[in-house]
Amino acid sequence: MYFSRIRVLGNRPDKLMEIVKSNDYDQHQLLWRLFPDDSKADRDFLFKRDEYRGFPQFYMISTREPVSLEDVLELETKAYQPQIEVGNRLAFTLRANPVRTRKVDDHSKKRKRDDVVMLLKNRYKAEGKVLSKAELSQEAGEQWLKSRAEKQGFKLDAVRADSYQQHCFTRKGRDIRYSSLDFQGTLTVVDAVKFTHLLTNGIGPAKAFGCGLMLIRRI
Repeated sequence: MYFSRIRVLGNRPDKLMEIVKSNDYDQHQLLWRLFPDDSKADRDFLFKRDEYRGFPQFYMISTREPVSLEDVLELETKAYQPQIEVGNRLAFTLRANPVRTRKVDDHSKKRKRDDVVMLLKNRYKAEGKVLSKAELSQEAGEQWLKSRAEKQGFKLDAVRADSYQQHCFTRKGRDIRYSSLDFQGTLTVVDAVKFTHLLTNGIGPAKAFGCGLMLIRRI
């Protein structure tokens, strides 16, 4: 596995503006260009968009070693072999697509993904309660992450959930919609194997759009 930090070069303002204005799918396709050896391979990387001094940057974990795009991106890569043990306390950041999956009906195998922030908003609305966007994000996000913690090998100690966004763009004539929520907090590892799998495979859907990558540091 490899961990990479990818920055947009400032000496190509045309490419910089192209990336700034691009949608999530276009950014995913740009990162695909870092792996030119097999264009038919399945996606084998996770990424998260961030900013550095006002410019876009990306963090990425990948199975294959990326190759620098010298005219567009500045690439720093190192081996990624997280040494995780039960009891480790870690600070983390995560951008996730917080959804709950349910069956459409009892007679179909189709499943539907519901945005947990909007579910909570609608529930409170039916009860005559009004919460702010920040309150809804925190409550729904914390519940969502806690419900997945044990299965992913960790116990959530503290978390802040904010920056809720609804995204929409068009790809090949089809509208693509998803939401994202940013998390930061601390956790304790309870199963090293499961948690290592989380770090290398991500959590939740919408991974092709920059969700699911958990970044950690020891505390």
